[in-house]
Amino acid sequence: MAALPEKLSRYAAVATLLLKYGRGVSETEPGDVPDEAPDALARDLEKLGPTFIKLGQVLSTRPDLLPPAYLEALTRLQDNVKAFPFPDVQRIVEEELGARLSKAFSAFEETPIAAASLGQVHRAALRDGRIVAVKVQRPDIEKTVATDLEALDEIAQFLSTRTGAGKRYDLVGMVAEFRIALQAELDYMQEANNLRTIGTNLEEFEAIVVPQPVEGYTSKRVLTMDYVSGRKVTQISPVVSIELQRDVLADTLVRAYLKQIVLDGVFHADPHPGNVFVTDEGLLALIDLGMIGRLSPQMQDRLLKLLLAISEGRGEEAAEVAVTLGEKLPEFNEAGFRRAISTLVGRIGHQSVAEFQVGRVFLELSALINDNAMRAPAELTMLGKTLLHLDEVARALDPTLDVNDCVRRNGVELMSRRMKKMASSGSLIAAVLEGKEFAAKLPGRVNRVLDSLAASELKLKVELIDDGAIIDGLQKVANRITLGLILAAMIVGAAMVMRVDTTFRILGYPGLAMILFVLAGVGAAYLAVQIVRHDRSVHHR
Repeated sequence: MAALPEKLSRYAAVATLLLKYGRGVSETEPGDVPDEAPDALARDLEKLGPTFIKLGQVLSTRPDLLPPAYLEALTRLQDNVKAFPFPDVQRIVEEELGARLSKAFSAFEETPIAAASLGQVHRAALRDGRIVAVKVQRPDIEKTVATDLEALDEIAQFLSTRTGAGKRYDLVGMVAEFRIALQAELDYMQEANNLRTIGTNLEEFEAIVVPQPVEGYTSKRVLTMDYVSGRKVTQISPVVSIELQRDVLADTLVRAYLKQIVLDGVFHADPHPGNVFVTDEGLLALIDLGMIGRLSPQMQDRLLKLLLAISEGRGEEAAEVAVTLGEKLPEFNEAGFRRAISTLVGRIGHQSVAEFQVGRVFLELSALINDNAMRAPAELTMLGKTLLHLDEVARALDPTLDVNDCVRRNGVELMSRRMKKMASSGSLIAAVLEGKEFAAKLPGRVNRVLDSLAASELKLKVELIDDGAIIDGLQKVANRITLGLILAAMIVGAAMVMRVDTTFRILGYPGLAMILFVLAGVGAAYLAVQIVRHDRSVHHR
């Protein structure tokens, strides 16, 4: 349990934020947001420290909670903060690596090359002269984060039990997901595994570099990896820019992310301009892989279909896929949702190359899902934020980049590679094993069915839709058949009585026979009218 004064201060900080922005954010129309309010929220989150900076970055992926102006301000939220003293760096590194700094490294620069909310990075050299980057976690950061998360969790529980918005948006679940994501970023061993995974998956792209961790120099609070010499994509000088093949780099970057999303199912989820470097050799380097996204095979298939449908302006097909993305609530209006998606895709089709942002489209799609009584999957909003950052980075390299064209050009190839991956040896073995299991169980199942059939124990369960209406229909049919039989009997009886000579005659014919003929004729006419009316009403339904 956190110390009471410290905990109360974090409660006060969260309460201040809610009072200052909560009502304005929830009740303000998108076009009426004051220009300074979103940036003020971002600044206030930065002042509150690392937990709230990360919270702002997570909120930037929730279009169901915040208007677009706030999403954009929080998307730009960076965690550049003041560096912590070098003696703390030395102490943490020596504790984690179990060796003195001078023994583990031949050189270690005291001034960090980057400082963020959770840690900072120093340039160093191993004993063999290899230049590396050493990422060191801030002292007591885990304690600070734990205190903030405890306050956030209790406030979320309070709001969930006393407010409709708290229940509707599942604030407790949101804080739980945020806790998992933040704790993963605090474990540098997980980030080292992310570097290895993404590096292996992107080996085919020679223009992209992913720094790899150094074995034996990495722990939960210290990450040693290859040093990348270069500049952020947004800080390239005009001279260097002329020498770069910017269009090729931008196209390669988009293709690499499409492969991660559609083929690998694991993608770098935070490619903002500060995490993508142009190296001195003119290559692209992806750094800071503390946050990655994962997609199931089913979600990968749907996203590829959706990307292709959006890029080619096929609104109905995009709507068909979008319907399968979220969890439908009882009040879900499928017809209205399909129209909204078709309208969105149609509007995109009239945008210029410079205006089109695929990340913004996915965030709008996520908002439409939530607005139409569906629950958008967390992967969709994370992917929207990722693609939004990717748009920014790719256009910084090449402002004329046509993302739609890139998706179309690579969509068929990615689909083909995905089919080959699904037909890999592992998948075939799994299919064979399932077939073997089916074949092994089939004789027993057939024997049980035949035994039940021989013992007259086989039962069929048939569920009828509106069985009352079916019974009424059958009764009407039976009534018509009965009436038809009576009319036929009257005609046959009249024909037989016609041969009996009686004194009672009508128009020179036996009177009783004539009466029977007339009644049968009237009954037949009535039956014919009823049948025609019924057939016409069914035809017009």
